[in-house]
Parts: sequence; structure tokens; C-alpha cells
Amino acid sequence: MARLAVVGLTFLLLLSGCSSSSDEDGAARRGQGNASPPSVEAVQARSGALPLEERMSGTVRARNQVAIYSELSEPVVAVEAQTGDYVEEGEPLVRLRRVTYEQQVRQAEAALRTAKAEAQGAQASLRELQSQLKRTERLADQDFESQQQLESLRAQVEQAEASYEQAQAQVEQAASTLQERETTLRRTVVRAPISGHVGQRNVEVGQRVGPDTRLYTMGDLDSVKVRVEVTDRMFGRIRPGQTTRIRVPDEDTTLTASVTRKSPFLSEESYSAEAEIVVANPDRLLNPGMFVEVDVAYGESERATIVPLSALYEDPASNTRGVFVAPTLGSEIPVEVPDEFDEDNPPPLTPPTPTTFREVEVLAEGQQTAGVRGIDPGDWVVTVGQNLLDNDSGDRVDARVRPQPWSRLMALQRLQDTDLLNRVLERQQRLAKQRFGADSARDDSAQSSRTRPDTSASTTAPHMATTQRR
Repeated sequence: MARLAVVGLTFLLLLSGCSSSSDEDGAARRGQGNASPPSVEAVQARSGALPLEERMSGTVRARNQVAIYSELSEPVVAVEAQTGDYVEEGEPLVRLRRVTYEQQVRQAEAALRTAKAEAQGAQASLRELQSQLKRTERLADQDFESQQQLESLRAQVEQAEASYEQAQAQVEQAASTLQERETTLRRTVVRAPISGHVGQRNVEVGQRVGPDTRLYTMGDLDSVKVRVEVTDRMFGRIRPGQTTRIRVPDEDTTLTASVTRKSPFLSEESYSAEAEIVVANPDRLLNPGMFVEVDVAYGESERATIVPLSALYEDPASNTRGVFVAPTLGSEIPVEVPDEFDEDNPPPLTPPTPTTFREVEVLAEGQQTAGVRGIDPGDWVVTVGQNLLDNDSGDRVDARVRPQPWSRLMALQRLQDTDLLNRVLERQQRLAKQRFGADSARDDSAQSSRTRPDTSASTTAPHMATTQRR
């Protein structure tokens, strides 16, 4: 379908390219009737190795693209960031209602103070009992205190130590509770986890949000990631470091980057692996969510005869693929191809020359060219007008050929259909203005000659009248 589209689009340009000589060609057709030979375009086949490319579909994502959610279920009291804003890491995005959490923090602070006070009391009791135990031990050594009294104090000290340890644990628990509630309080302000642009805002003041409500999508747009699905057929051919060309939608621009990484695992559902291409995006040509076409160059074919894709033609009768060649072009009929193509002054058409259809084997197919076997480098192949040469009998067809440089044809094949149509229309309008301008000038000249007064008659008549009066 891509080749048919290219052929159709280039045929439009052929019509516009031939319009400059339409007057002389039309005169020749009128003189020859229906036997007038068709006019086609052709380029000279080349020899070379065809770059092997695979076209894939990719999805654009921002670098560090993340979805922002609230960790709490609360109403929104303020929205600090709007769609498209650039924010630094840590800046507030959304503020939630925080009254309940502030009260919980104050309660936790009070509980912590109480626990600390109890711990201090337990520590003071422990120290007092420890002092009594030391005095009692000295008196018991001198037989002034009974052993029973000594054992009783030791038990009291152990109990006081346990109470102090319990009080310290309560302090730690109260401090942990306070820290937890302070963290929860801070979560009432949803902050940017990274530096970047915010988008896809889905939050309003007064709205109750929760952990399942996405507030924003954020990402760094200075560079983006293009993710493509590598099929199992191409899995062994696509590797990190290979050059890719990414066509920007609605822009006559192609970005070049390298395959950054590829997953070593094939999905069991789709039998494909994900590859990632990191692309610098300073001009914001790629936006997250875009679908783009990605051409990955994964090698070169064997050396072959290279022809444009638009030269390939499928015979509707036999379904064989081939090309139309003009064997006498360049040998019996000299050909001069300009280095640069001038649309206002295209190369002239050759005299009628025979064209024949030759079946070819397509060895490799790239984005704009194909490597074939069945013709030789240097052969002139028809790129536009093959349908005019096809006939049911298979006989050769004589045609007038307009030779074209490769540079013009490659630029033509890179054009989108709308670009090509606009160029054709602009050129047709320009030619129409030139033609109608010339016709208008001739009409004005003729009208002027009809309405211009006869100065000789006007000057002679009075002279004759004067003579008669005399």
C-alpha cells in the first residue's frame, strides 16, 4: 500500500511537471490522434547495499513520567499547580484539609510529654531506692541491718528498674506516634516528587480525593522516551546502539536517536519485547502520549541493483512484481540529467522509445528504495506512469520519457500526500496565472488596437475640409 501511495502521489507531480510542455505535447497528440505515445518519468538504477530498516510504532513518554496520587482521603482546599506549569522537586501541588491531623499531632505531643514525665518520676524513684540499697548494704556488713531488710530493698530496686524501662518504652512509643502523625500531617500537602512539568490535572478545590484519585501526571520534557514493541521476528535483530529515525507527527521533521535498551524477555501474551529510545527534546517536538513511527536501521543487505520503491510495479494480470525499463535510453537515445531539478523548467521528453516489463526479485526493501535482482545497474526504470505502459497483450509500448535525477525522486517520496498536493496546486495556480496573464495581456493589446483613434484620419480630415472651403 505504501508503494501504491507513492506511485499515486508522484503521478500527481508528473501531471504538474508535464504541464509546462502541455501545449506542445497537446499539439502532438492532436496531430497523432489516439496513437500518441504516453509520457512517463524514469531514473537510472544504481548498484549498492541497501540499508535494512524495520518500521515500528512507538509511544512517547516523558523522562521520569509519574502519576501523582494523594495518600489521604480528604477534601482539597487549594490547588497550587496548573496544567503546563514547571515545578521543582518538593514544591506543593495540592493542599488537603488538615484540621483533624493537626489535632492528632497535638494529642501525640501531649502524650509524649506525659510519658516523659512518668519516665522522669520512675527514674527518680529508682535512684532513691538505689541509694537506700547502698546504705543498707553497708549497715548489713556491720550487722546493723538484717539480711531480710536488705533482700527487700533489692527487690524494690529491681521493680523500680523495670518501671523505669517501661516508662522509657512509653516515651519511645509516644515519640514514634508523634512522628507518624506529623508525617501524616505533612501528607496533607501533596508535593512534586521530581522536577518537571505537570499535566493532565484532575483535581478541583472542594473535591474529595483518595489514594485511587490521580491528581496529575508529571515528567521531564527536556528528554523523552519512545517505547516500541519488538516482535519475535525482529527480536534477534534489534539491539541497543542501533540508529533510529523518529518521524514527528504533523511536522516535516525526523529526529535521529539510538536504541537505548531492550528487554531480554518476550511477553507471553503479545510475543514481543519492549525497546526504549531516549530522545533529546529541547524544542518540545515530542509530547507524552504521542504515537510515532520509528524506523530502526539494523544492518545492510547484500549488494544489488537499487531502484526507487515507486519503480516497482505489480502486474494485475499475473501478480508478478517487476519494473518497466527503457533499454534504448542512454545508448541509442542520449540522455542528459540535470544535477538539480527545476519544476518550472523540467528536462525535456525524449522521442518515443520502447519500454518493456521485466520481472524482478526483491532482495531487500527500505524506506524509499529496494534492492532487486533481474535488471542491471545503469538501466533506466520507469517510476511514474507504469499504468500507461501496461497492456493485456504483453507487447512493448513506445513512450516518451522524461529523465529525472535521484535527488528529486527521493525528495518526492519523502513528501506526505498533503504536502505533495499543496505543491501541485501551488504550481498549477502559478502556471495558470502566467498563462491567463499572458492571455489577458494579448486581449488588452487587441482591445487597445481596436479602440485607439486613427490619428492620421483625424488630422487629414480637417485639412481636407479647409481645402474644400477655400
